[in-house]
Amino acid sequence: MKILHLLDSLNRGGAETLALDVCKNAENYFDLTFVACGGGGLEKDFNDANIDFIRLQRRLPFDVLIIRRLRQIIRQREIQIVHAHQGVDGLHAYFATLGTGAKLVLSFHGGAIDVKNRFALNFLSPRTSANIICSNALRDWYETTAKLKIPKSKIIYNGVDEKRLRFSGGNLKDELKISRKSLLFGMIANFYAAPRKDQLTVCRALPRVFDEIRDAHFVFIGKVETGAESKLTECADFCESRQIIDRVHFLGVRGDVPDVLRVLDVFVLSSFHEGLPISVIEAMLAGLPVVLSDIKPHIEISNNGESAILFHTQNADDLSEKLLKLSLDADFRRRSGEAARQYAKQHFSIETHLQQLAFLYESLIK
Repeated sequence: MKILHLLDSLNRGGAETLALDVCKNAENYFDLTFVACGGGGLEKDFNDANIDFIRLQRRLPFDVLIIRRLRQIIRQREIQIVHAHQGVDGLHAYFATLGTGAKLVLSFHGGAIDVKNRFALNFLSPRTSANIICSNALRDWYETTAKLKIPKSKIIYNGVDEKRLRFSGGNLKDELKISRKSLLFGMIANFYAAPRKDQLTVCRALPRVFDEIRDAHFVFIGKVETGAESKLTECADFCESRQIIDRVHFLGVRGDVPDVLRVLDVFVLSSFHEGLPISVIEAMLAGLPVVLSDIKPHIEISNNGESAILFHTQNADDLSEKLLKLSLDADFRRRSGEAARQYAKQHFSIETHLQQLAFLYESLIK
């Protein structure tokens, strides 16, 4: 099968990380061409991945030149399926495939839906050959909250390439100049302008934790999206006012996630909205105990709380209790991490993801 995957940009995010893992492991499942219409923090990773990678540059919101170039690629390479991952690249893919015989597949990864995205997704979803949604909870959200009907939908869980999580030698505790015996909690998530992540609840939970665990620290890793600067400021101001700023570290974007996961003792993700977060799967595969806000995608990814510890969303007191329980019981941390790892290996490997993609592609071609 000859497949083309299309992404509009290569920023560090869940969809882009998933696409990179797919590209690196696709050769045993289908013949893959990957096309990006813009750059970003992961571009070097794609360039270094020894994959069939074509880099274009979209210059207009709707770029006829991109459509023309995509049509050339589809015809020259006899592409059978074009798989787009976002609304903007989906629109370009739709018009590029017209008259070529290639099928169009669109993935829905979650995230805020503005007016332009709503228009694009409403236009595209009935015109694709298949729509992939990364969790049952996200499909329910699209239907009930976003009021977006998605016909021909198929649930395929995200997958992570465990080989990508290999330790490369760095030690974040040494970098932060804290003891290697210190307990280190962490959250890997961008600060978004839209109500997606909830770093502030984590900050509000930390004073109680730090009062009881004197040698504990917390790291926030992720970029600050334009328009979200006030959210970072609010978190930092809170930590300053509670005199814990020296133990809370806002580190921005990092390219050494495997090394970070290796030194964390507990992974936290406090969110309002998710699809099926790649960062959680990475932490689970790394064998970390995972603490999650109890939104529906987190309940789903944790097997109803069997493979992670859930706290009531926006409830700092509940979160602090869960963190303290893990902090004070090393055996509980070990057992929780192992349960997370085993569940993730069984359900969220990149191999399982690719097998399900290949099965879907084959059904569409037939």
